[in-house]
Amino acid sequence: MILKQFYLNCLAHASYLIGDERTGVAAVVDPQRDIDQYLAFAEEHGLRIAHVFLTHFHADFVAGHLELRNRTGAAIYLGAAGKAEYAFTPLHDGDVVEMGRVRLKALETPGHTAESVSILVYDLDRSDSKPYAVLTGDTLFVGDVGRPDLRVALGWSASELGGLLYQSLHDKLLPLPDDSLVYPAHGAGSLCGKALSKETFSTIGEQRRSNYALQPMTRSEFIDIVTADQPDAPPYFTYDAVLNSQERPTLDQALERVLKPLALDRVLALRAEGAQILDTREAAEFAAAHLAGSLNVGLGGQYATWAGTILSRERPIVIIATPGREIESAVRLGRIGFDHIVGYLQDGLQSLDARPDLMATTERLSPARASETMTGNTPPFVIDVRTPGERAQKQINGSLGIPLNHLAEHFEEIPGDRALLVYCAGGYRSSIAASLLQEHGFANVSELAGGIAAWETAKLPVDHPV
Repeated sequence: MILKQFYLNCLAHASYLIGDERTGVAAVVDPQRDIDQYLAFAEEHGLRIAHVFLTHFHADFVAGHLELRNRTGAAIYLGAAGKAEYAFTPLHDGDVVEMGRVRLKALETPGHTAESVSILVYDLDRSDSKPYAVLTGDTLFVGDVGRPDLRVALGWSASELGGLLYQSLHDKLLPLPDDSLVYPAHGAGSLCGKALSKETFSTIGEQRRSNYALQPMTRSEFIDIVTADQPDAPPYFTYDAVLNSQERPTLDQALERVLKPLALDRVLALRAEGAQILDTREAAEFAAAHLAGSLNVGLGGQYATWAGTILSRERPIVIIATPGREIESAVRLGRIGFDHIVGYLQDGLQSLDARPDLMATTERLSPARASETMTGNTPPFVIDVRTPGERAQKQINGSLGIPLNHLAEHFEEIPGDRALLVYCAGGYRSSIAASLLQEHGFANVSELAGGIAAWETAKLPVDHPV
């Protein structure tokens, strides 16, 4: 048996290929939308991908089940409670897919979603009665369980799904042998839970001992604890969940349509018509020079999550990227279903060399310089765009907390006649925030270079509210 985990750091997403060397048959579970890595691995190991499983309709990314179906002819499998526009095989409790000496067995484990399933993996050369591993999707994570509140917009209450999740964990997963490996669909950084570990696999026994949500408690207590303090879900989550149930263009088809170079005049015309200009360079490059009115979400961070948070799905997107990184910028947006890119600025920012009138900058202040301005005669209005939880641990005195994902809702509270200084943990989110403020018309915007981490390194004072 071959069991390979593929981990996509920027979305904290784990997918899996399970194959049988003797028959050369393989299955992929919860694939990302760009599928070349699965095809390359299968070819390298003499495998044919014949099956593709979705443990549920994912909300945080668009899965690659249709791409694999179209490229390999693989059959698609969903939980029996799922409804989809494409043909699929429904999985009930105990349904089995045999691949030579490998057996995949379905467990219906609703809770994170109504159609959620887990996949038991049996290596029949080891045992035909004890599972080697269980692929738990978003039902059970390392250190956490799937949040039950992401389907409210689709008619499910968090308490209803929370009750189903409790039952799935206690009736289906916890009875498994302690040495069964646990392979979830996400790790730390995912917004599908609140306490995910950085570890990408574990065992049932270890989770039974250490996972806060698996400790002895009543169903009511469980629902209370797993619905409390969940992070805000980006607005594209419901969109992606629905898209994963639909027949849609594949990523290759979307890229053929949108990846075309655009002259500067065409980009300016599109902007005048309402297009969003997305600059995917790193924060320092963007601060030094950028097209006025463009938004910065750098490829070096949680690019897709933040782009999906601040960009509209209703307005076309034009990309400005470091030359050679246009495709990466588009593919990573495609992973969350943002296919409404109309092209990219040809030659990147170099195309503005002859048009300095179109350029803007963002001042990045060192901690020492920022501290000086804050104690001067006309101090800036300081905005902390970290989460409330981060801010509760430490903050710069006198700053106003407005989480980045809610910044646009609070523009009216921000004075337009004062200099603004924005900070976050390390500088990634503050660059996004500064670009949003500038795009909205705030003229005098600067950032704290290196965020509160650099501020502390410089031995400058912070408040500790907790």
